[in-house]
Amino acid sequence: MSEAPLKGWNHTPDVPLRVSPFFTWPLRPRLMFAWLWHSWFFITERLIIVGIALISFHWFQPPLEETQTLAFGWIGEMFLRNLVLMSAVAGGLHLYFYTFTKQGQKLKYDPRPLMKNGRQFTLGGQIRDNIFWTLASGVTIWTGYEVLMFWALANGYAPMLTWAAQPVWFVALFLLIPVWESFYFYWIHRFLHIPFFYKHVHALHHRNINVGPWSGLSMHPVEHLIFLGSVLIHFIVAAHPVHILFHLQYYALTAATTHTGFEGLLVKDQNRLKLGTFHHQMHHRYFECNYGSLELPWDKWFGSFHDGTAASNEKIKERRKRMSGA
Repeated sequence: MSEAPLKGWNHTPDVPLRVSPFFTWPLRPRLMFAWLWHSWFFITERLIIVGIALISFHWFQPPLEETQTLAFGWIGEMFLRNLVLMSAVAGGLHLYFYTFTKQGQKLKYDPRPLMKNGRQFTLGGQIRDNIFWTLASGVTIWTGYEVLMFWALANGYAPMLTWAAQPVWFVALFLLIPVWESFYFYWIHRFLHIPFFYKHVHALHHRNINVGPWSGLSMHPVEHLIFLGSVLIHFIVAAHPVHILFHLQYYALTAATTHTGFEGLLVKDQNRLKLGTFHHQMHHRYFECNYGSLELPWDKWFGSFHDGTAASNEKIKERRKRMSGA
């Protein structure tokens, strides 16, 4: 009974949800290997974005010599590239799942449709609001951070990593960036739930109680600056330009995929590409839980973990009462 799934959802995955086996005792090497394998292979968001980063670097990225001097031309090219990427990913997922409803309600978490109207939205409707904030603010600030990092690399202000000098670390950095994202996201997310910052900044993202692909990067500009500021770690940790591209594309594009509202993409009734996580979907409905991700167990350590069961839901309700009382 304690592990009964929640009511009110169209689809729930197997519960209770489990955090990474790298942080459970006793350590189980087989589970650890399986977690790592399924996070990256065969067709996963992470591996796809590594491919996008490599393609971007080889064919759609100005050379470092050019980025030494700020100029409208190469900055405009990068902005256009990011605009196309975000529109293709978020727009493509929205068309597939919501406009053409190719998957119907299969693997869709929330049974309700996205909101067409609402006074809380800047442009009067959820999708228009989300598209505006994603493209006008999100893509602009994403590009701004890329410009800063490539300018810094080109001028020696940020340390450079090369394949020739450190091939093992070169590969390892791709694996570590998502771990850094999980650490960074939890703490900035808790910060944004401080009442003042929630009211004036983070509430814009939480207009989306039921999320769609355009919801992920729909944020206040201040939140975009904080969220995408994760890449500034590379002023300390050496990186190659392809790592910079992967880092920011991972942050921006998985914001769209993880907010799809569906657990995954079905091919012949098999979930072939995992997308939205129930862990974060619950955060949008219940607010004060699941601030981080399953990669690092910060929520378990600090009492904000909702594992998707009815028993866990009661604990989160009590937690919300205590917080409101305080």
